[in-house]
Amino acid sequence: MIKKIEMDINISKAAPFDTEKTENIAYHYREIIKLLGEDIEREGLIKTPYRISSAMQFLMQGYEQDPEEILMSAKFTEDYRQMVIVKDIDFYSMCEHHMLPFFGKAHIAYIPNHHITGLSKIARIVEVFARRMQVQERMTTQIKECIQKTLQPLGVMVILEAQHLCMQMRGVQKQHSITTTSDFTGVFQQAKTREEFMNLIKRG
Repeated sequence: MIKKIEMDINISKAAPFDTEKTENIAYHYREIIKLLGEDIEREGLIKTPYRISSAMQFLMQGYEQDPEEILMSAKFTEDYRQMVIVKDIDFYSMCEHHMLPFFGKAHIAYIPNHHITGLSKIARIVEVFARRMQVQERMTTQIKECIQKTLQPLGVMVILEAQHLCMQMRGVQKQHSITTTSDFTGVFQQAKTREEFMNLIKRG
């Protein structure tokens, strides 16, 4: 059993997360900080393990959410078969290779096949998949597959553009590089349809 860290802090006020889980995560971060050579009893670090614990649980809360259920909660029958685009959706995620953030924008389009969903739900599923340990390529495909499976549209296309701190803070240290990934189904396999989407998201 992991030893409880004795600290003058009210966990229930610090974050709305499970107390035991918060304690356990904080314990391990306390040990990491010590191994890195810092004095964990220093004033500025005393509550740091709990802050990190709360932050990590917030950043990883996508594991507790069901993106398909989110789309289904606002699925409507509608006879509309033109492109629906939600662009410039901000997201922040954590690279699973170095546990450093990557962040950027998502652009999503689908062509309904008798069913649409609330526009905010598109942004919410981006958030769900972003709040997990990720790689950008997989996140792109997961968003595409979720929309395709749940709404069964004529086609889906997802584009993610992101900056990766694992490339900016370490390794090659390239400060202004942007990684773009895309995935698509159905009618978006036609170059003309993809070009229409690309032209529309480029407009201001």
